[in-house]
Amino acid sequence: MRFYDCSTAPNPRRARMFIAEKGLDIETQEVSIAKGEQLSDAFKAVNPNATVPVLITDDGTVLTENLGIAAYLEACFPEPPLMGRTPDEKGSVLMWNSIVEQQGGAPIAETLRNTHPAFADRAIPGPVNHAQIPELAQRGRARVAHFFGLLETRLVESAYIAGPDFSLADISTFVFVDFARVIKMRIPKENPATLAWFEKVGVRPSAQL
Repeated sequence: MRFYDCSTAPNPRRARMFIAEKGLDIETQEVSIAKGEQLSDAFKAVNPNATVPVLITDDGTVLTENLGIAAYLEACFPEPPLMGRTPDEKGSVLMWNSIVEQQGGAPIAETLRNTHPAFADRAIPGPVNHAQIPELAQRGRARVAHFFGLLETRLVESAYIAGPDFSLADISTFVFVDFARVIKMRIPKENPATLAWFEKVGVRPSAQL
């Protein structure tokens, strides 16, 4: 296998944490988004969508999305389980992973990409340039604030995002919450359950990567 990573971006970090939680040692190639390496002809020959992460499987299949990468690795290396054991657990993990992608990851990215000078004309990842729309950043910040409230409600009643056990949903949530620092938004001090969960996940070795 070969893993295409970017050490500064949140989505590759999600895959990196998943790989670490599985205890795997996979050949890794760094792709610098800051230097625009994802737009090079060499990388687009690997992934024409010009996004990271990418996992090339032992059979040569090119997986370019976190959920596909996680599903493949979970099937090949089922222990420790990160996507549930029972049908109910599997459904809950994927449900919550989708919720945090849509309600957390998307508005954080929307805010950053529509405000930061580094993303001028690069408001949407991929091979096509798109202009920034400042109004989307205003909406994005409001959505992130709502996301923090959603997490607190959930974590008051659940030890982890998808249930009693650490899972892919926690990896996605942790990475998004941590990355929210780039838009100067953090877990509110009045959200103790989320703060405790963030600290608990943050001491895991995979979170240091």
